[in-house]
Amino acid sequence: MSRLHTYSSADLLALTTCRGGETKLGQEFATVSTLEQLTTSPAKFVVVGLAEDVGVLANGGKPGAANTWSEVLPVLCNIQSTAILSGTDVLLLGCSSFEEEMKQAKGADTTQLRTLVNSIDEAVLKLAEAIFAAGKVPIFIGGGHNNAYPILKAFSQINNQLVNTINIDAHADFRALEGRHSGNGFSYAFQEGFLHKYAVLGLHENYNAQYLRTELSSHTDRIQATYFEDFLIGKTTPEKAFEHALTFTRGLCGLEVDLDSIAGISASAASPTGFTTEQIRSFIYQTKGTKLGYLHICEGIANSENLVAKFIGYLVSDFIKAQSN
Repeated sequence: MSRLHTYSSADLLALTTCRGGETKLGQEFATVSTLEQLTTSPAKFVVVGLAEDVGVLANGGKPGAANTWSEVLPVLCNIQSTAILSGTDVLLLGCSSFEEEMKQAKGADTTQLRTLVNSIDEAVLKLAEAIFAAGKVPIFIGGGHNNAYPILKAFSQINNQLVNTINIDAHADFRALEGRHSGNGFSYAFQEGFLHKYAVLGLHENYNAQYLRTELSSHTDRIQATYFEDFLIGKTTPEKAFEHALTFTRGLCGLEVDLDSIAGISASAASPTGFTTEQIRSFIYQTKGTKLGYLHICEGIANSENLVAKFIGYLVSDFIKAQSN
């Protein structure tokens, strides 16, 4: 069974390189030892890791997303605290690990993997519900895009209404309801009555099947799909498309960033073409003035040999700065 591993201030300080005359976020992050204590913290943002890639395996993807959080945590701790970015409004909750499910996933067939994802759904749902119920803005890092489903379900149930989301992704993740995996989190949330409006930005024509294109286009009142090729032929620009997505999903809305949408980055479905890292950061800054309910960064494969963890650190700090005003 999964469990939440929380951190103490001492744990975070052990990962922080302290220097005289400087303050790092790891010296300022708020911490709690239980989910029940979330309501007592004045922090607006709650950062939590998801350490699993069972959902990715259940969708035939490349594993590695389970290890991303452990690489991201020290990066976050060593970001400079300044007048425009402080750790005092951020609670570093911990990591939800799925050791048992990961163990059972070794050698499992597709049916077994998708059954394991159901277990992960339940755990992430409870975690997300606790954060939303405390009135916080969660930032989920790591794991597969399967976790979008329990996050959206919790967001909807706590607010007692359908919610919206923007997904920056090369894939629609709107596959058939064939058992849970990283490729159908949004279709499950949509069909089960949690997701109202869905804007997906940067789809790659080569990797979204015709039945998906047909399905997306049959719900234009609730689904807005923009293909990366639309930018290449001059139909629109990334900035205009993202602004359109913000307008389309106005209301209770979250932001999803699948790292396979970025050209050349290490991810479960890495691609040589796509958005640049600067464009993704720019999108987040475009959200300033629009209140978002959560941020979910997934599918990246971070290790000590690449810069994925550091990039995620930029996305987290950008989001906090954009959403703090």
